[in-house]
Amino acid sequence: MGPPQEQHEGQSASSSSQPQPSLEPGVDTKSTMILSTSWFTPKRLLAIFCVINLLNYLDRGAIASNGVNGSQGTCKGGTCKSGTGIQGDFKLSNFEDGVLSSAFMVGLLVASPIFASLAKSVNPFRLIGVGLSVWTLATLCCGFSFNFWSISACRMLVGVGEASFISLAAPFIDDNAPVSQKTAWLGTFYMCIPAGYAVGYIYGGLVGSHFGWRWAFWVEAVLMSPFAILGFFMKPLQLKGFAPADSEKKLKLETAVSETQDVNASNGKDETLSLKAEFRDKSAHEPSRSKCATTIFGQFSRFLQDVKELLLDKVFVVNVLGYIVYNFVIGAYSYWGPKAGYSIYNMANADMMFGGITVVCGILGSLGGGFLLDYVNSTISNAFKLLSLATLTGGACCLGAFLFRSEYGFLALFAVGELLVFATQAPVNYVCLHCVKPSLRPLSMALSTVAIHLFGDVPSSPLVGKVQDKINNWRTTALILTSIFFPAAAIWFIGIFLHSVDRYNEASEHEGSSVERTNTTPLVEENTAKTPIFGQTQEC
Repeated sequence: MGPPQEQHEGQSASSSSQPQPSLEPGVDTKSTMILSTSWFTPKRLLAIFCVINLLNYLDRGAIASNGVNGSQGTCKGGTCKSGTGIQGDFKLSNFEDGVLSSAFMVGLLVASPIFASLAKSVNPFRLIGVGLSVWTLATLCCGFSFNFWSISACRMLVGVGEASFISLAAPFIDDNAPVSQKTAWLGTFYMCIPAGYAVGYIYGGLVGSHFGWRWAFWVEAVLMSPFAILGFFMKPLQLKGFAPADSEKKLKLETAVSETQDVNASNGKDETLSLKAEFRDKSAHEPSRSKCATTIFGQFSRFLQDVKELLLDKVFVVNVLGYIVYNFVIGAYSYWGPKAGYSIYNMANADMMFGGITVVCGILGSLGGGFLLDYVNSTISNAFKLLSLATLTGGACCLGAFLFRSEYGFLALFAVGELLVFATQAPVNYVCLHCVKPSLRPLSMALSTVAIHLFGDVPSSPLVGKVQDKINNWRTTALILTSIFFPAAAIWFIGIFLHSVDRYNEASEHEGSSVERTNTTPLVEENTAKTPIFGQTQEC
């Protein structure tokens, strides 16, 4: 019997077109499909990932909130008042206090490419479990920290734990979303960023003021622990483009044995047993250190090849360049926005105003961008059109808002602008996932994340602060910052004219056999009468 007929991803399949079990002897195929009546469905997978993403950004909001960070101790007229929160307990300077808010970036930027690379040799779902476990333990230790250096180290480990989820969650969602709702599902996932950050800001303040800042971290760890456990005890899912390590090794060994048998058959000899004995003998005498070094070198060489392939992809590079410029503005908005609003319009509650606008427009914009791209047909070219148009018009609205003399006119136009610029979240990540072959999607997301932080929001806040120190006019500074949206729109506009191919259905180097293809089937094939139980081994 030949290899089973491969179904087109995203399309519904009848029971007659289900993947057939492999008849190759000695090879088990583990399906990632589950019964449609099972509790664990694609929608619940999306819900679980959304909650995890919400907790990630709740933690960011909590550490950044004034309620958690607190204030320095002060002495006036011979009367000293002790500080509050982390800053007061550890007697931190403003610089050290600021470091805590971004310390997680160190772990995130270093670990994201590592987790993406490991996905080729370790099950990606298990990697998420490892990352969430690191995140849970690191957050728990934040609550037990005793000085600046201990909590800084814990915050870096929080970034390491988050890195696995950031790199791998979006590909899993893309695999299991209905074909007509892929960007809508991505929009749902990414709306948790502004929502989580805003909720975290409030949460950190309330918990910190009533129970102490340590409890904010302990509660986060408790909330995340069930998801970390789930990553280890649930049957692992398999990403499209990746075959299980045991299946791949077995296939390579059988191929080598088969080729040797064919050669020796012409001489009337069968030396399979001697080949196996020789293989065992070499393995036994080869130093373990040499094996380890060879494995590491191989992994690193493969990683460099993958990075080179991504950097030579014009669609990927243009998409990420636009994302960097866009995130430069968004990062500075989140940090300096309330202060600029207070200075320009004398807003007594500028932080609440900006926070409220950001969370509402972030949720509606992220969802709207995803649904709109699905409605007009989710292609890479259409994604670039939406990215360019939304950023151009949204930037124009934000620019016009800062020209208003009236506070209410500013708030109304700024809200429209933020609604439009947040509509880019789903399309930009859709391009990252679909412009590369399936096996490169985790690395694509990892490099995108590293780039937008390293060159976008991390340097933007201090640079905008420098500009403000120079000109000492918040309205002018805000106008200069907002105008940077237009280069982002121009870069994404170039992407419309690039030759782009949706490579989601492209077979990768890991999908060379029928054995491996059966491991990349989505959780549920829609309108399927009967599918194998998740994790069930198929045998002839």
